[in-house]
Amino acid sequence: MALMPVAEALARVLADTAPLPTEDVSLDDALGRVLATDLSALRTQPPDAVSAMDGYAVRGAEVAQVPVTLTVIGEVAAGHPFDGAVGAGQAARIFTGGVMPAGADTVVIQEHTARDGDKVTVQKPTASGRNVRGAGIDFKQGDTLLAKGRRLSDRDLMLAAAMNYPRLAVHRSPHVAVLGSGDELIMPGGTLKPGEIVYSNGFALSALVRAEGGTVTDLGIARDDLDDIAGKIRRARDAGVDILLTSGGASVGDHDLMQKALKAEGLDLSFWRVALRPGRPMMHGRFARDGLGAMHVLGVPGNPVSSYVCAFLFLTPLIRTLSGRSDVVTMPEFAILGRDLPENDERADYLRATLESGPDGPIATPVPVQDSSLMAPLARAGGLLIREPFAPAAKAGERCRILKFAF
Repeated sequence: MALMPVAEALARVLADTAPLPTEDVSLDDALGRVLATDLSALRTQPPDAVSAMDGYAVRGAEVAQVPVTLTVIGEVAAGHPFDGAVGAGQAARIFTGGVMPAGADTVVIQEHTARDGDKVTVQKPTASGRNVRGAGIDFKQGDTLLAKGRRLSDRDLMLAAAMNYPRLAVHRSPHVAVLGSGDELIMPGGTLKPGEIVYSNGFALSALVRAEGGTVTDLGIARDDLDDIAGKIRRARDAGVDILLTSGGASVGDHDLMQKALKAEGLDLSFWRVALRPGRPMMHGRFARDGLGAMHVLGVPGNPVSSYVCAFLFLTPLIRTLSGRSDVVTMPEFAILGRDLPENDERADYLRATLESGPDGPIATPVPVQDSSLMAPLARAGGLLIREPFAPAAKAGERCRILKFAF
């Protein structure tokens, strides 16, 4: 099977993939969820003109020239409107958020006044309309303020609450089962025997899923045994997960049993080799299920960097598509190349690179050693520098394209 271009592989992963069903959740449970419908304001904010400062509500024409002494006829606090009207030669004491009384169009801040009983003297002129927040200055009833497909931030929830929504229609969060494989793997904190290594991939992959709004079921580590692997595959399928994410065993060596076990369980394999470095032996397929929709399978390589890069490039868009997000693919940004690079071969390169600020934009410097087993350079990197297949040699200072990591 020939190597598949990255763009074609991603298109196959996302093909015929629709957002998950919707559910109503409270505002407290909506952070990070994705809106299933456009959200239009149910009210106008503010519903009335209100004072922006503590001071006195007056007629603007009467305070253009000072000093001028006015009679205080009442008081307006937030939540306690004044029933009367401000006439000629009159003022109303008003506090921030108080509804502007009839007849008044301006607020003179208290620092510009002197009070004596029911008289207030305005000592500095105030332009007509100052220190007043007009009705609807923030938004008006019917305004569409949050769009379908938006992942909700803390600021969005503030806005939704102000729009008078106690609950929101959002897409169900994708459920991802994460499975490692290999006789050599042990969990962190254990004592290593000769030939063993610490299992690290699953922690990064699970964290990536959660950061994108998904939920995780940890299936642990499958041994290099077809029955053990098959049992964990069936567990994921029976649990109704949306994505089974496997790490390791995706190639065709004698001990690479993941693909064989998946096929034996009925996987419809889409591809398993991509023109990508790191990450060539990545696979994707689907399990058909009655009533639940297809379960996607992404099989990323066992090398830590390869597993993370493949998940970053393919799992992230898949989760976003299932979540109903409008921003499915992270768009590359331009940067300045920090060191010379040789010409590239037939595979697209995604090079770990450090990022620093420069006068003409970010400077992306690929780490010197790009071996896919090295995790320390990945932790230091700010993103991935993209090199297209057969890209010519590039010089430091030239423009390049990068994908930034979120953290």
